[in-house]
Amino acid sequence: MDRVIFHCDLNSFYASVELLDYPQLRHLPVAVCGDPASRHGIILAKNEPAKRFGVQTAETIWQARKKCPDLVLLPSHHDRYREFSRKVNAIYEQYTDLVEPFGIDESWLDVSGTLHLFGGDARELADQIRERIRTQLGLTISVGISFNKIFAKLGSDYKKPDATTLIRREDVEHMVFPLPITDLLFVGKSAARELKKYGVHTIGDLARFDREALGRLLGRHGYQLHDFANGLEHSPVQPAGLYTPPKSVGNGLTFSHNLVGEQQVRSGVALLADSVAERLRRHGLKCTALQVSLRSPEFHDISRQQRLTRPCFTAPELVNAAMVLIRNNWNLSAPIRAITVTAISLVPADQSAGQLDLFSDPADDRRRERQEQLGKTMDHIRDRFGHSSIGPASGISERLSVRTEAAAEETADQL
Repeated sequence: MDRVIFHCDLNSFYASVELLDYPQLRHLPVAVCGDPASRHGIILAKNEPAKRFGVQTAETIWQARKKCPDLVLLPSHHDRYREFSRKVNAIYEQYTDLVEPFGIDESWLDVSGTLHLFGGDARELADQIRERIRTQLGLTISVGISFNKIFAKLGSDYKKPDATTLIRREDVEHMVFPLPITDLLFVGKSAARELKKYGVHTIGDLARFDREALGRLLGRHGYQLHDFANGLEHSPVQPAGLYTPPKSVGNGLTFSHNLVGEQQVRSGVALLADSVAERLRRHGLKCTALQVSLRSPEFHDISRQQRLTRPCFTAPELVNAAMVLIRNNWNLSAPIRAITVTAISLVPADQSAGQLDLFSDPADDRRRERQEQLGKTMDHIRDRFGHSSIGPASGISERLSVRTEAAAEETADQL
């Protein structure tokens, strides 16, 4: 018997939360953005009228206003978004204990075992949940219903806003197969470009493509995408509140002025590495590789990564590794607008003893132990006196005048 999976997606979430305080603006094009007076000003979210003008998330404010001169800009309030996200998921948990968030504004629900308690009709239950969210919180959601998580996600994207879409097995060929491959979860731009070289434009094309050939083209990801397109994804919806360790921990900053030279760049990296290291420790993880992404003032991006000699969760080690990557791939006399530091290939901290090196210096081992203990001590101080109570001297944010841009991110195995 097929499972009954919902994917619930809050519509224009940030903008919808902000408009709760400005109902008179609902019919106008509205966007939530960073500080419009700084270089930090980008579009974080937009409502439906703004979407009709072609306003897109992550474009700059001036680009958005070229498309829509009358665009209304509202500041962001991330604490409030987290609060509403918790409230929404609390409503979901009244229908099933299998509620798996997928970001702040999306969740999967497995109602296979509880549907009979609410009348037995999946579409009616989805409509009931939509009505509760609208009535109790003033927000709208789109719900996709299907027999697995991937197609449920497709369903919630199929018709927006404030809609319910059911995709049964017998609907796949006429509803799913004609959709562009980029509508399938985890088909990124690079994979789509590669697939289009071989005539794969739709999900149906992908489903009919030879599986082994797809594996040779894209590796393990190719096999996974072929299964997704054919409805062969079977991963469970995780129970509400179940901790899922992140696959990566990263932090990025757009600086209010360009960083030039070793000292300025190192200060920026130190600020980022301190945040990444702290979150690694709180998750009980160490990284075995590091990725650094740089952006020029002309918005040219590069991204490089390398393995580390030993797993680590201390800021000094992350800084040193990041600076090696930057020196090897960037002219430090050239300006840098933004930096992102991401810890990848994570392993449990208590199972991550590095491979012994016959030529290692015992003094280095003792120094590493002191750094790890110092990091844990800083965590305790921040827990007691607040995050700003202590930090790395080489990364003082006031000196750099940095602004964060929804930059901290943690990614987990969602499927």
